[in-house]
Amino acid sequence: MSSKKIYFASDFHLGSNNSEKSRSREEKIIHWLDTIEKDADEIYLVGDIFDFWFEYKYTIPKGAVRFQAKVASLIENGINIYFFTGNHDMWMFNYFEREIGVKIYRKPIEKEIYGKKFFIGHGDGLGPGDRKYKLIKRVFSNPFCQWLFERIHPNLGFYIAHSWSNKSRKKDSNRDNYFMGEEKEFLIQFCKEELKKKEIDFFIFGHRHLPIDYSINNQSKYINLGDWIKYNTYAVYDGKEIKLEKFS
Repeated sequence: MSSKKIYFASDFHLGSNNSEKSRSREEKIIHWLDTIEKDADEIYLVGDIFDFWFEYKYTIPKGAVRFQAKVASLIENGINIYFFTGNHDMWMFNYFEREIGVKIYRKPIEKEIYGKKFFIGHGDGLGPGDRKYKLIKRVFSNPFCQWLFERIHPNLGFYIAHSWSNKSRKKDSNRDNYFMGEEKEFLIQFCKEELKKKEIDFFIFGHRHLPIDYSINNQSKYINLGDWIKYNTYAVYDGKEIKLEKFS
């Protein structure tokens, strides 16, 4: 068994609210990365790392350059880092893979880590319900729609996107404060359906913004990573158990 640990975090939403708050959040995240660097083998950043991201041919959003530099440094030091696209940064194309060396996943993955089976994904669009969002995601994932958005000048495109993002986050803010119960938590329902088809030890999701550590049965556990706007939570797996922890 390796002495190295596996870390999971999501929903940093870098660039949200205002530049001052985003910069403070970025500094906190970098401090967290500094503290885990000594024993991290892999780091999974499970979606909505940015509040909005779109790569024009010659332009990317301003900000978070210190975070990007820290990620590049960790990779150069031999730590594997994986990005998952979320509903806020689904327009992440090849910039981070080419410039920094991260591996990008656009769909959930199943992976064995230290002998345990993990199901990892951002979590948006999974489970029953939320048909309106699922339709919107199909539209935004369409290459032709992405091509059309690319025709908009970045100043206007980024303004539209950030306005949309802020409205979406405010609409869901009350739901992010409490656990709705097993029957109303869409991701728990998704996990239960997946367990009818296969064995999974740990389901790791973001998107929900609420830190959740929930045992589905005697073998399987659902972890929601929370966010770094309010909770500053992450998960760590040492090869024996997985824990949801808070960084302060």
